[in-house]
Amino acid sequence: MTTTEQPAPANRARDFTYNRWMESIGIPIHRGYFIEDLRKVPLGRWDERDCDQAFVQLVGMEGICEARVSEIPPGKTLPPMKLAIDEVVYVLEGRGLTTVWRQEGEAKRTFEWQTRSMFMLPHHHWHQLSNAQGQRPVRLLHTNYLPIAMSALQEPSFFFTSDFVPPNVLSQDDFYAQAKAIKREFQGRVGSSTLWYGNFFPDLKAWDQLVPFWGRGAGGHVVSVQFPNSEWSAHMSVFPAQTYKKGHRHGPGRVIVIPDGEGYSIMWPEGKEKVIVPWHEASMFVPPNRWFHQHFNLGDKPARYLALHPLPQFSGHAERVEDRERDQIEYPYEEPWIRQRFEDELGKRSLKSQLPEEAYQDPNYEWDYGEER
Repeated sequence: MTTTEQPAPANRARDFTYNRWMESIGIPIHRGYFIEDLRKVPLGRWDERDCDQAFVQLVGMEGICEARVSEIPPGKTLPPMKLAIDEVVYVLEGRGLTTVWRQEGEAKRTFEWQTRSMFMLPHHHWHQLSNAQGQRPVRLLHTNYLPIAMSALQEPSFFFTSDFVPPNVLSQDDFYAQAKAIKREFQGRVGSSTLWYGNFFPDLKAWDQLVPFWGRGAGGHVVSVQFPNSEWSAHMSVFPAQTYKKGHRHGPGRVIVIPDGEGYSIMWPEGKEKVIVPWHEASMFVPPNRWFHQHFNLGDKPARYLALHPLPQFSGHAERVEDRERDQIEYPYEEPWIRQRFEDELGKRSLKSQLPEEAYQDPNYEWDYGEER
């Protein structure tokens, strides 16, 4: 089947309040299906925030979530800022500090971060970002639900100027401490899953607190994340070298960023043309609503992708899938060219697929994780 290597779709977004506000700022807006390297994407001066920034509005994000790249010059501290909703920040490159406080006269919380850190800035709290490096700029990826919020309350300035004082969550000693593990028991099926609950994750490339990702293929592992006092959640999937995950689909708005690895993903609406997304560290893409997508590791080490979730009502999927017409395609039922392309790409690198032949014969095949499901 014909593939599309790097399409440039027209802006099909509706006339959302958020879109009008975003376009009024006057900085670059990057659209399409993917950004191959957020560390190199062009930015523009945003005087009010005293730094260079750019919006990223890929197909699959429109009206649901914001993505924004900011750059802090060497040794610089940005002006204080407050946002009425939660914002998650992923560090694309660099080292720095964040200071958070509720209102003047109260204690402030400061923590350090580095490349591949992830943290949440709580709603209605002031924050200030600093670059701790004297020679190099810092690049950050910011994500939030401003498009949804601005559709509900169509006054953009409210989200940056509200004087509402929230409960003092910063009084919690562990607010920006290491995340904590919580065991979740699922009714109606065997096994449990570990949820990591916290506002700060120091290095997602080094994160090794993982559990088996049953059912999604490739013998992969996963960490599930829930941010306290927020409906924000995320997960990071880690899967072995020279393997690929099963094709699957869900709702819109999952911002996927690559902390480590090299490969590609395929995205497609059922029965239509495929989109090929090449990726490596700091790549970003968003599977559009109900598009199948599949992730392929071409490297000689495990690959990682971080998925920042939309609000729960946009999940758009059922985890237990019984046929192709729903949400997941088992290996025996995928189109033959999927496997052939993967093996051809590996061959160019003098590598071979590590998927066992049994996976292509038995739709119920599962990797041996050395533990009960």
